[in-house]
Amino acid sequence: MRTQFTTMFSVGEEFSTLTKMKKITLSALVLLQACVLWAQTSPSLQAKLDQQTKEIEPRLIEWRRYFHQNPELSNREVKTGAKIAEQLRALGMEVQYPIAKTGVVGILKGGKPGPVIGLRADMDALPVTERNSLPFASKVKDNFNGMETGVMHACGHDGHMSILLGVAEILSKNKSELKGTVKFIFQPSEEGAPPGEEGGASLMIKEGVLENPKVDVMFGLHLQSLVPLGTVAYKPEGLMASVDNLNIKVKGRGAHGATPWDSVDPIVVSSQIILGLQTIVSRQTELTKAAAVITVGSMHSGIRRNIIPEEAILEGTIRTFDAEMQKKVHDKIRTTATRIAESAGATAEVGIDILYPVTYNDPALTREMAPSLERAAGKGNAKVIAPVTMAEDFSFFQQKVPGLFFFVGAYPADMNLTAQPTHHTADFMIDERCLIVGVKSLLTLTTDYMNRTTLPKTK
Repeated sequence: MRTQFTTMFSVGEEFSTLTKMKKITLSALVLLQACVLWAQTSPSLQAKLDQQTKEIEPRLIEWRRYFHQNPELSNREVKTGAKIAEQLRALGMEVQYPIAKTGVVGILKGGKPGPVIGLRADMDALPVTERNSLPFASKVKDNFNGMETGVMHACGHDGHMSILLGVAEILSKNKSELKGTVKFIFQPSEEGAPPGEEGGASLMIKEGVLENPKVDVMFGLHLQSLVPLGTVAYKPEGLMASVDNLNIKVKGRGAHGATPWDSVDPIVVSSQIILGLQTIVSRQTELTKAAAVITVGSMHSGIRRNIIPEEAILEGTIRTFDAEMQKKVHDKIRTTATRIAESAGATAEVGIDILYPVTYNDPALTREMAPSLERAAGKGNAKVIAPVTMAEDFSFFQQKVPGLFFFVGAYPADMNLTAQPTHHTADFMIDERCLIVGVKSLLTLTTDYMNRTTLPKTK
């Protein structure tokens, strides 16, 4: 996940409040499935999958702790990729490695014809020095942007890899009964490639991960340390925001700080622009349709207290939930910044770099798979939630094929609620019992999708 995880849920009561904001009942979702008949996984296969899931839990924990103790930064997941490739080869899969620098793809062909399903786990860790007292805490150090730092799986990617390896092992044992093909996609650099490098989902797509065989549908998950254990959370359409980088250069005229009337002060103009940008969200955006965020996170100008500088640089981030709103917000930012600058006799150059699209859950696919998530998590434990303003590069896959991305609750069940283990921080941790929920979810989605039967639409 690409940004610090702000408190999406305060565990328990707050989670219930959030789900009430935008709750769709399971029965309503089922009614919307007018054109799909589900032939769920056969009872005999389901029984085997359930038993094998219980048996694999110790291995899930073992894998997760290995990855946690041996984290690697984005595009540097060399040992991680090699271990995953070794595990997949041991299962008898066709393995593509390396792909997109350090990524791994395992291809499992079932014994019967059917769709090609992509399952994805991200691999990279973060430049964070671990602070908790876990016996398997990371002691790894590396260089990041010219500075030595600790390295930590502070966003759950160690758990994602463990879950997907578990799903791969279980499905491999039952491949003769599978209707279709599964691509296990272990993706590097979800947190962003180092400066000057390509990486992540977009590079995997460029290198053909969705082809040969062509992927029909993608499923992905993210452990969430602020979501209660045992809960699966999802949403049709925009689940996570698009993210764009904002850069504004304000050019004025310098002067002595004692004679500001001789200047066109870029600091004052920049301050007015920052305030003006906030009215785009509060007064010019239809927030009943979807949320939007414009944040200016840094401002750089000047070198001495009594010198009015010639220019100022603003840097920020933009978050939106659909392409139309994204374009409108971009247009309004350009207009607001340039016109405010003009009114003061300054100029403003606006640059917007589109980084990651909306993590958009295909509505029809989400409706179809909602019963599977409910069945995997248990009755009442699959929740429809409001969108969240972080971003995920799983969204690049969803631009190419229908996809469903969801959260798996990993809140440490016995932890004091005042010490919430926020993502991207030194205190991050998960309850390892969430790994089984993740395995069940991906297994159920995969086998149910393989058994779907499409019927003619009724009028």
